[in-house]
Amino acid sequence: MATIILVIDDCAINRKLFDFLLKKVGYEVREAEDGRQGIELAKHVIPRLILMDIQMPDMDGITTLKAIQAIEATREIPVIAITSHAMQGDRERFLAAGFVDYLSKPIDSAGFLTNIQNIIGRTKMR
Repeated sequence: MATIILVIDDCAINRKLFDFLLKKVGYEVREAEDGRQGIELAKHVIPRLILMDIQMPDMDGITTLKAIQAIEATREIPVIAITSHAMQGDRERFLAAGFVDYLSKPIDSAGFLTNIQNIIGRTKMR
């Protein structure tokens, strides 16, 4: 059974890029275009990892993370913050909010995949 990664991002181009990179190395990818859809999908598929955009309309990434962590079935899923607006102090702020890591866009595809594999390797099997 393939490892499922959920991508929550309001930008279709970003979702397509993550889908391509992750499937290329054997991950199964599910996609959500906003936080509410992402929460529902996370409850149904229980992914091994979630990649989440921070700046989304209606419900931002931090609010979505808090909602995912409030649900017992999804509480332990590691979530990586992804944003195109990297500012000094963001990494620390996102880690303090409960994300396991932080990546800024545009991503370096090789480093991105290494980071994903490291995080999945450090987390318990689902």
